[in-house]
Amino acid sequence: MEMMPKIKGVKTIKEKKLLVTFSNGIEKIYDCELLFAKPQFQLLANPVFFKAVRLDPGGYGISWNDNIDLSEYELWTNGRTIPENSLRQEEGISGPGRQKGPNSRI
Repeated sequence: MEMMPKIKGVKTIKEKKLLVTFSNGIEKIYDCELLFAKPQFQLLANPVFFKAVRLDPGGYGISWNDNIDLSEYELWTNGRTIPENSLRQEEGISGPGRQKGPNSRI
């Protein structure tokens, strides 16, 4: 069974979306909009609270507080992979994106 990559970084982009960087260099966009229908995620509708997302120790997930979190499995499985720079521009993401190196599989 293939190991699930750990989360290396997370930041909010646009409204209710996260840019998640994984330990294997892959970046994904996770849309939190669908979570708002669930009572346990209602606080995420508050923009200030939403922007307070943080990486959990060890890269096993992200959280906003002790009750609201998402696992690396959820983010990896349901996030949209960013293909080179096209989606970065569409989503208004600044920064260099993934870097191609001699050992890169991108």
